[in-house]
Amino acid sequence: MSAASCLLTEDQFLCSICLVVFTDPVATPCGHNFCKTCITQHWDKNDKCQCPNCKKTFNIRPELKVNTFISEMAAQFRQSAQQKASSSSSEQQVSKPGEVPCDVCTGTKLKALKSCLVCLASYCETHLEPHLTAKQLKRHQLIDPVENLEDRMCTKHDKLLELFCKTDQMCVCMLCTVSDHKTHDVVPLKEEYEGKKVELGKRDAEIQQMIQKRRLKIEEMKRSVELSKKYVDREIAAGVQVFTALKESVERSQAELIHTIKEKQRETEKQAEGFIKELEQEISELEKRSSEVMKISSSKDNLCVLFRSFPSLNAAPFTKDWTGVSILPPSYEGTVLRAVNQLEETLSKQMKKAKLKRVQQYAVDVTLDPDTANSDLILSDDGKQVYDSDLKKNLPDNPERFDYCGCVLSKQSFSSGRFYYEVQVKEKTDWDLGVARESINRKGQITASPQDGYWMICLRNKNEYSACARPAVSLSLKCRPEKVGVFVDYEEGLVSFYDVDAAALIYSFTGCCFTQKLYPYFSPSPNDGGENSAPLIISPVNHTE
Repeated sequence: MSAASCLLTEDQFLCSICLVVFTDPVATPCGHNFCKTCITQHWDKNDKCQCPNCKKTFNIRPELKVNTFISEMAAQFRQSAQQKASSSSSEQQVSKPGEVPCDVCTGTKLKALKSCLVCLASYCETHLEPHLTAKQLKRHQLIDPVENLEDRMCTKHDKLLELFCKTDQMCVCMLCTVSDHKTHDVVPLKEEYEGKKVELGKRDAEIQQMIQKRRLKIEEMKRSVELSKKYVDREIAAGVQVFTALKESVERSQAELIHTIKEKQRETEKQAEGFIKELEQEISELEKRSSEVMKISSSKDNLCVLFRSFPSLNAAPFTKDWTGVSILPPSYEGTVLRAVNQLEETLSKQMKKAKLKRVQQYAVDVTLDPDTANSDLILSDDGKQVYDSDLKKNLPDNPERFDYCGCVLSKQSFSSGRFYYEVQVKEKTDWDLGVARESINRKGQITASPQDGYWMICLRNKNEYSACARPAVSLSLKCRPEKVGVFVDYEEGLVSFYDVDAAALIYSFTGCCFTQKLYPYFSPSPNDGGENSAPLIISPVNHTE
């Protein structure tokens, strides 16, 4: 046998499933050999009982028995191979900390190659040889070296723990099954191990799925951060533009105020210069008259003084009464106050425009969905206009359609982020605008409020504006809006309405909790005999300058 084994190669003793030397070899009816455990597990995992090599299918699962001849040949081959490996090794490794030492070695402990579950001892290469050569020891179960082999023994019966009690969830020996665990559900330890291995495989699959989900979440967060960086640049640019405009307005108002004050000062100086010039002219005339008076008074010609010069010089010269004339410093309080008020008004307009421009950057394309439109409504071919016709059309009553109220939703829905659109309401006397959640009631009379899934504002009787809530909120507007902007921030729970032309906020629903898809909502309201025949028009967004 030994001589014959030397003529054989390792490939002849390899199981085609596990690719190692046979352990308990068995032969299938088609003549191919496998490890008993390998072929058994292979058939357990597959629906068909089929040979892995030739693919022959067996309708009845064959009963497999260990081929003792091939088993002995494989054992001989293992022994020969191990002897060759032993002879080629110059020296064995000394056991290091953390490694299992040989239990037989005296003095220097060598590193154990295997542990025996029958002997409950670990052996180095030299002391393992009897288990590879002695017939009575070949049947012992060898495993990779482990410490504390005594833990594998039943403390009560001093027997190997080779069974598992499912009832008490513990390892037991053969004697335990006839005493304390007699009526319990007991299975071989290997069988329980295989079951637990399957469970661990499932658990590992779950863990891998959890890991994958978290990796995807990391990627999502990274994308969000990158998107946030883009938003940051856009927000900074928008903010700089706003504050630059505000700064220019302040500087412009300051320059105008300084110019106005200086202009007032120049007018004051000009007025003073005119008065002074006039006074200097009068002084010159008076000084001239004084000189003439002095000259006449010193004359010796009495007749000339009395009858010729005196009458003309005695008359009072023409002068202005300067008693009530004065130059007062101009007051600038009114000028500064007007300038500040004007600046406040300008800044307010700039801020409103900036806020509107900020939400306009989230503009989306919205079109009307004919499948949701009430049968009284007429929609344009491009889905951008709707009005009430007062004539009910014969349309299929699908679940999405409003059957009583003159409403229509958009085709587009939104379940995250921000969006904005604008609707022209010019020349209308009644209308409703806003957003609605997907699950709203579309049949019969509708109550429009956030509690019912509607966030809307409306116009009634030409000039009565209100926010649809419980109770309704009356809105006081300075002017009638001709175009209304609707802005939604899903995560922030915000729905805002703007007068686009005035760049003014009309109303905001805040603190909303959105959990469903949101749809833009439109109601042109009844035609009212042509009084309210103008359509609602979804308009392209022209960004505010």
